[in-house]
Amino acid sequence: MDFDYFLTLISAIEKATLRGHDSHAKMIPKERRRIGPLDILSANPKKAAVLAMFYPDEFNLTHFLLILRPAYDGTHASQISFPGGKFEKQDIHLQQTALRETSEEVGVPANSVKIMKKMTDTFIPPSNFLVSPFLGVTTTRPHFRTNHEVEDLIEVKLTELLSDDSVRTQKLSTSYMKNIEVPCYVLNNMTVWGATAMMLSEIKDLIKENLH
Repeated sequence: MDFDYFLTLISAIEKATLRGHDSHAKMIPKERRRIGPLDILSANPKKAAVLAMFYPDEFNLTHFLLILRPAYDGTHASQISFPGGKFEKQDIHLQQTALRETSEEVGVPANSVKIMKKMTDTFIPPSNFLVSPFLGVTTTRPHFRTNHEVEDLIEVKLTELLSDDSVRTQKLSTSYMKNIEVPCYVLNNMTVWGATAMMLSEIKDLIKENLH
Protein backbone atom coordinates (compact mmCIF):
# COMPACT_ATOMS: atom_id res chain seq x y z
CA MET A 1 0.00 0.00 0.00
CA ASP A 2 1.34 3.40 -0.97
CA PHE A 3 2.14 5.39 2.17
CA ASP A 4 0.55 8.58 0.87
CA TYR A 5 -2.68 6.62 0.41
CA PHE A 6 -2.34 5.18 3.92
CA LEU A 7 -2.11 8.72 5.30
CA THR A 8 -5.49 9.54 3.72
CA LEU A 9 -7.05 6.75 5.81
CA ILE A 10 -5.97 8.13 9.16
CA SER A 11 -8.95 10.42 9.72
CA ALA A 12 -11.40 7.57 9.14
CA ILE A 13 -9.34 5.21 11.31
CA GLU A 14 -9.35 7.70 14.18
CA LYS A 15 -13.16 7.96 14.07
CA ALA A 16 -13.94 4.29 13.41
CA THR A 17 -15.64 1.93 15.85
CA LEU A 18 -13.49 -1.02 16.85
CA ARG A 19 -14.53 -4.64 16.37
CA GLY A 20 -12.85 -5.52 19.64
CA HIS A 21 -13.38 -9.07 20.83
CA ASP A 22 -15.10 -10.09 17.58
CA SER A 23 -11.80 -9.40 15.80
CA HIS A 24 -9.77 -11.06 18.55
CA ALA A 25 -11.92 -14.20 18.45
CA LYS A 26 -10.80 -14.97 14.88
CA MET A 27 -7.31 -15.76 16.20
CA ILE A 28 -8.27 -17.69 19.35
CA PRO A 29 -8.18 -21.51 19.20
CA LYS A 30 -11.65 -22.99 19.64
CA GLU A 31 -10.32 -25.15 22.49
CA ARG A 32 -9.55 -22.11 24.62
CA ARG A 33 -12.20 -21.13 27.09
CA ARG A 34 -13.60 -17.67 26.43
CA ILE A 35 -12.20 -15.25 28.99
CA GLY A 36 -14.71 -12.64 30.09
CA PRO A 37 -14.35 -9.26 31.81
CA LEU A 38 -15.00 -10.78 35.25
CA ASP A 39 -12.21 -13.32 34.70
CA ILE A 40 -9.81 -10.52 33.83
CA LEU A 41 -10.92 -8.42 36.80
CA SER A 42 -10.45 -11.29 39.23
CA ALA A 43 -6.96 -11.94 37.85
CA ASN A 44 -5.89 -8.38 38.79
CA PRO A 45 -3.53 -8.25 35.79
CA LYS A 46 -0.46 -6.09 35.43
CA LYS A 47 -0.69 -3.27 32.88
CA ALA A 48 1.35 -3.02 29.70
CA ALA A 49 1.23 -1.26 26.34
CA VAL A 50 2.56 -1.90 22.84
CA LEU A 51 2.89 0.18 19.67
CA ALA A 52 1.84 -0.82 16.16
CA MET A 53 3.92 1.71 14.24
CA PHE A 54 3.33 2.41 10.53
CA TYR A 55 5.96 4.02 8.32
CA PRO A 56 7.15 4.17 4.67
CA ASP A 57 10.06 2.24 3.22
CA GLU A 58 12.44 3.57 0.56
CA PHE A 59 9.81 2.86 -2.11
CA ASN A 60 7.07 4.67 -0.12
CA LEU A 61 5.30 1.41 0.70
CA THR A 62 3.57 1.15 4.08
CA HIS A 63 5.17 -1.12 6.66
CA PHE A 64 4.69 -1.85 10.35
CA LEU A 65 7.17 -3.22 12.85
CA LEU A 66 7.19 -6.47 14.80
CA ILE A 67 10.08 -7.72 16.91
CA LEU A 68 11.45 -11.14 17.79
CA ARG A 69 12.12 -11.57 21.48
CA PRO A 70 15.39 -13.31 22.43
CA ALA A 71 15.56 -16.78 23.95
CA TYR A 72 15.55 -16.58 27.75
CA ASP A 73 13.97 -18.31 30.73
CA GLY A 74 10.61 -16.54 30.60
CA THR A 75 7.02 -16.67 29.36
CA HIS A 76 7.53 -14.73 26.13
CA ALA A 77 10.94 -16.03 25.09
CA SER A 78 11.52 -16.27 21.31
CA GLN A 79 8.05 -14.91 20.56
CA ILE A 80 7.04 -12.29 18.01
CA SER A 81 5.39 -9.16 19.34
CA PHE A 82 5.01 -5.44 18.90
CA PRO A 83 7.53 -3.19 20.65
CA GLY A 84 6.29 -2.45 24.14
CA GLY A 85 6.33 -3.47 27.76
CA LYS A 86 4.97 -3.01 31.23
CA PHE A 87 3.63 0.19 32.74
CA GLU A 88 6.20 1.83 35.02
CA LYS A 89 5.70 4.26 37.89
CA GLN A 90 7.15 7.17 35.90
CA ASP A 91 4.62 6.70 33.08
CA ILE A 92 1.74 9.17 33.16
CA HIS A 93 -0.48 6.92 31.05
CA LEU A 94 -0.29 3.77 28.92
CA GLN A 95 0.28 5.70 25.70
CA GLN A 96 3.48 6.99 27.24
CA THR A 97 4.41 3.41 28.15
CA ALA A 98 4.06 2.30 24.52
CA LEU A 99 6.17 5.20 23.23
CA ARG A 100 8.83 4.88 25.95
CA GLU A 101 9.24 1.15 25.47
CA THR A 102 9.44 1.55 21.69
CA SER A 103 12.15 4.15 22.10
CA GLU A 104 14.10 1.89 24.47
CA GLU A 105 13.73 -1.29 22.44
CA VAL A 106 14.11 -0.11 18.83
CA GLY A 107 15.44 3.44 19.13
CA VAL A 108 12.47 5.36 17.71
CA PRO A 109 12.11 8.74 19.49
CA ALA A 110 8.70 9.19 21.11
CA ASN A 111 8.29 12.67 19.62
CA SER A 112 8.60 11.27 16.09
CA VAL A 113 5.46 9.12 16.41
CA LYS A 114 1.88 10.40 16.11
CA ILE A 115 -0.61 8.22 17.96
CA MET A 116 -3.70 7.57 15.83
CA LYS A 117 -5.82 5.36 18.05
CA LYS A 118 -5.96 3.10 21.09
CA MET A 119 -7.09 -0.39 20.24
CA THR A 120 -8.92 -2.93 22.42
CA ASP A 121 -7.07 -4.20 25.48
CA THR A 122 -5.80 -7.78 25.17
CA PHE A 123 -5.43 -10.13 28.14
CA ILE A 124 -2.45 -12.50 28.20
CA PRO A 125 -3.22 -15.25 30.76
CA PRO A 126 0.24 -16.95 30.97
CA SER A 127 1.95 -13.75 32.13
CA ASN A 128 -1.18 -12.09 33.59
CA PHE A 129 -0.80 -8.86 31.62
CA LEU A 130 -3.57 -6.67 30.23
CA VAL A 131 -1.99 -5.05 27.19
CA SER A 132 -3.18 -1.80 25.61
CA PRO A 133 -2.20 -1.57 21.92
CA PHE A 134 -1.78 1.82 20.24
CA LEU A 135 -1.61 2.64 16.55
CA GLY A 136 1.07 5.15 15.61
CA VAL A 137 2.53 6.62 12.45
CA THR A 138 5.85 8.20 11.57
CA THR A 139 6.32 9.81 8.17
CA THR A 140 9.88 8.62 7.52
CA ARG A 141 11.47 5.21 7.92
CA PRO A 142 13.02 5.13 11.40
CA HIS A 143 16.70 4.54 12.04
CA PHE A 144 16.28 1.48 14.24
CA ARG A 145 18.63 0.75 17.11
CA THR A 146 17.80 -2.33 19.17
CA ASN A 147 18.56 -3.15 22.80
CA HIS A 148 19.03 -6.49 24.60
CA GLU A 149 15.25 -7.14 24.65
CA VAL A 150 15.14 -7.52 20.86
CA GLU A 151 16.65 -10.43 18.93
CA ASP A 152 15.56 -9.21 15.50
CA LEU A 153 13.39 -6.67 13.67
CA ILE A 154 10.55 -7.82 11.43
CA GLU A 155 9.43 -5.15 8.96
CA VAL A 156 6.10 -6.25 7.48
CA LYS A 157 4.35 -4.79 4.45
CA LEU A 158 0.83 -3.74 5.39
CA THR A 159 -0.49 -5.38 2.21
CA GLU A 160 0.83 -8.72 3.47
CA LEU A 161 -1.29 -8.45 6.62
CA LEU A 162 -4.37 -7.36 4.65
CA SER A 163 -4.10 -10.33 2.31
CA ASP A 164 -6.30 -13.31 3.20
CA ASP A 165 -3.35 -15.53 2.27
CA SER A 166 -1.58 -14.47 5.47
CA VAL A 167 -4.08 -16.36 7.67
CA ARG A 168 -3.21 -20.00 8.39
CA THR A 169 -3.62 -22.65 11.05
CA GLN A 170 -0.69 -24.51 12.56
CA LYS A 171 -0.32 -27.17 15.21
CA LEU A 172 1.29 -25.59 18.25
CA SER A 173 1.51 -26.22 21.97
CA THR A 174 0.07 -23.47 24.16
CA SER A 175 -0.11 -22.78 27.86
CA TYR A 176 -3.41 -24.67 28.11
CA MET A 177 -3.15 -27.52 25.59
CA LYS A 178 -0.57 -29.47 23.60
CA ASN A 179 -0.44 -29.92 19.82
CA ILE A 180 -3.66 -28.13 18.84
CA GLU A 181 -4.69 -26.29 15.70
CA VAL A 182 -3.99 -22.59 16.31
CA PRO A 183 -5.02 -19.75 13.96
CA CYS A 184 -2.07 -17.57 13.07
CA TYR A 185 -0.59 -15.14 10.59
CA VAL A 186 2.41 -15.99 8.46
CA LEU A 187 4.25 -12.72 7.86
CA ASN A 188 7.73 -12.52 6.36
CA ASN A 189 7.67 -16.34 6.54
CA MET A 190 7.33 -16.16 10.33
CA THR A 191 4.43 -17.48 12.41
CA VAL A 192 2.61 -14.92 14.55
CA TRP A 193 -0.01 -16.25 16.96
CA GLY A 194 -1.50 -15.63 20.39
CA ALA A 195 -2.04 -12.11 21.71
CA THR A 196 -0.09 -10.43 18.90
CA ALA A 197 -2.23 -12.21 16.29
CA MET A 198 -5.36 -11.08 18.14
CA MET A 199 -4.19 -7.47 18.02
CA LEU A 200 -3.27 -7.80 14.34
CA SER A 201 -6.73 -9.17 13.59
CA GLU A 202 -8.37 -6.05 14.99
CA ILE A 203 -5.91 -3.79 13.12
CA LYS A 204 -6.59 -5.69 9.90
CA ASP A 205 -10.37 -5.37 10.29
CA LEU A 206 -10.10 -1.68 11.14
CA ILE A 207 -7.99 -0.80 8.11
CA LYS A 208 -9.87 -2.98 5.61
CA GLU A 209 -13.21 -1.51 6.66
CA ASN A 210 -11.91 2.02 6.03
CA LEU A 211 -10.30 1.55 2.62
CA HIS A 212 -11.69 3.81 -0.08
